[in-house]
Order: sequence, then structure tokens, then C-alpha cells
Amino acid sequence: MANQKLDKLDKQILQMISKDARVPFLEVARICNVSGAAIHQRIQKLTNLGILKGSQFVIDPEKIGYETCAFIGLNLKDPETFDQVVEELKRIPEVTECHYTTGNFDMFIKIYAKNNHDLLTLIHDKLQPLGLSSSETLISFHSAFERLLPVTELASADE
Repeated sequence: MANQKLDKLDKQILQMISKDARVPFLEVARICNVSGAAIHQRIQKLTNLGILKGSQFVIDPEKIGYETCAFIGLNLKDPETFDQVVEELKRIPEVTECHYTTGNFDMFIKIYAKNNHDLLTLIHDKLQPLGLSSSETLISFHSAFERLLPVTELASADE
């Protein structure tokens, strides 16, 4: 999708809601010095353009029993099965991300498991039957940080 042109108000709204998705629209309107209706319209526009993809609560996997996070590079026996494999990966709830990649792997996934033994079971029982020629697993000890793309960078790049 082409880069969307955002005006100053769009960027200001994105900066505010990216910091706190639960900020009331009326507070955004007050700070932006526009009406609540204007904020609703802009949010709808940003959603329709695909810039905003909803809001959600973020659950800490460790707090619900998923102590192992891993990244797995996958190589397929038959590259023509990419679409089928992606659909099968979507059916595995522990797989939270899937990326097509360049380099040594056809795909790269992020997966959560209850522990290392559970990870082995997931790889053996759910991933291997997808038609892999090889895979490489990297276990994450701990995430140093995670963040969304900062809107402040977007704002300075467009102006």
C-alpha cells in the first residue's frame, strides 16, 4: 500500500492514541483543539485507510503459563505450498507471527510454548508435518524491549 499523506491533526491523534489506546476521544479533541466529532471522523478515516488496525489488550504470555518464546526459521520442501503452510500456521494458536523472509529461511515465525518440552512437542507434532525441509530454532531468554513504530519519527519524516 502506498504511503498515506497525513496532516498535522492526523499525526497528533496517532501520537496520542499510540501512547494510550484507551484515551477518551473527548480528551484527544480537547488537546487537539477540535470537536469530538472531528476526532471520531479522523479515527474512522485512519481506520478505513488501514493505518489504524484496531486496538487490543496485550496479554503477558508468561503470566498465563507460556514461559518459552522462540523464533523459528522454516524452509519448505516445496515452496509452492507457501499459502497452504501459512493457513496451517494460522491454526496453531501458539504461533503469533509469521514473516516471509529473504536469506536462509523461507519463513520466520514467533511461537510461544509452556516450556522447552512443550516447544519440542509443537515442533515435532505441528510444524514438521507441514512439509519442512529444515528449521532452526532460537529460544529467547527475555525480550529487552518491544514497541510500536514511533509516530514522532513518522511525523518528522513527512513534514
